[in-house]
Amino acid sequence: MSYQLNEEQRMIQAMVRDLAREVILPTAAERDRTKQFPADIVKQMGELGLMGMNVPPEYDGAGVDTISYSLALQEIGYACASTAVIMSVHNSVSCGPIYRFGSDFLKENHLKLLAAGKKLGCFALTEPSAGSDPASQKSIAKKDGSIYILNGTKAWITSGKSADVIVATAYTDKSKSHRGISAFVLEKGMPGFTVGPEEEKMGQRASDCTSLIFEDCQVPAENLLGNEGEGFMIAMTALDEGRIGIASMSVGIAQACLDAALNYAKEREQFGSPISKFQGIRWMIADMAVQTEAARLLTFNAAAMKDRGERFTPEASMAKLFASETANRVAYQALQIHGGYGYSNEYPVERYYRDARVTTIYEGTSEVQRIVIANNVIGS
Repeated sequence: MSYQLNEEQRMIQAMVRDLAREVILPTAAERDRTKQFPADIVKQMGELGLMGMNVPPEYDGAGVDTISYSLALQEIGYACASTAVIMSVHNSVSCGPIYRFGSDFLKENHLKLLAAGKKLGCFALTEPSAGSDPASQKSIAKKDGSIYILNGTKAWITSGKSADVIVATAYTDKSKSHRGISAFVLEKGMPGFTVGPEEEKMGQRASDCTSLIFEDCQVPAENLLGNEGEGFMIAMTALDEGRIGIASMSVGIAQACLDAALNYAKEREQFGSPISKFQGIRWMIADMAVQTEAARLLTFNAAAMKDRGERFTPEASMAKLFASETANRVAYQALQIHGGYGYSNEYPVERYYRDARVTTIYEGTSEVQRIVIANNVIGS
């Protein structure tokens, strides 16, 4: 890797790599089989500062830069995509918007606990009829004295079952289209808030995904995030940061696939030689290495721009688009190199293949990323 890391970044990378390879990786296949949420691991990650990486120490976060955060997520993604997406959602689209837009009350009462890893966060934007088009959401919040009455259903919420704190959006003024959407910080146990059944997913099975149902849910007015009508902007800002997270974990998945394919190709013999000696396999591995490194550098570029305080919306979309599609391509190639064994759960590439698939869908589909990129390159 040619990107120059400083001493702190290298130390964080080494620490998280040790955790990922020694603690997370050995039990990843079993968690995938049983759908067991990695609660103990998430707790350990919180104690190491991985659940509030970009939150300043004054709010009990680690206060490190986005490059360090990306490095950490790459290592976790290498070991277990389910654990990585829990970490990404918690950091990027839960801690992130509360730190950036939250009142002192919300930071003191929610952000500190989230950043310290004492509570888990999630992000509720998607609805049954509103995925790529958030403005078509149907959730409504009406102010009634010192509370908002929230009604609606959110769908496909990562960590929806396990999270304690939820950043959720709803219309406070439907007549203003997306400018009438507001954001709120909710807690499990609020009156009128229930968690729906867990989805049966193809991959990332140890990360729970549920609907969240609000039926006259009573949300204190001080739990409004930012101002009324800023919810769409808050969500889009959070998703920019979230896309760096998903790009990072996608790089981790791709690297795991590359390493698995390389190791297998050196060991598997056909026609009297390791298959790594055959030009067809060598070129496949070369392409996998190029794509993975390009995805890593695109991700670091977006992270570095964020750290410099520059606008990074198109760069985050480029990184997420390329890294997620790379994870899928490299997983496909790794499975192909394994032949029939790759199609069985005897080898981990079968899990990598399933885990990679959703990366081109959540936090904005590949099609949405192309819209964002085109609008920035061409103009709307």
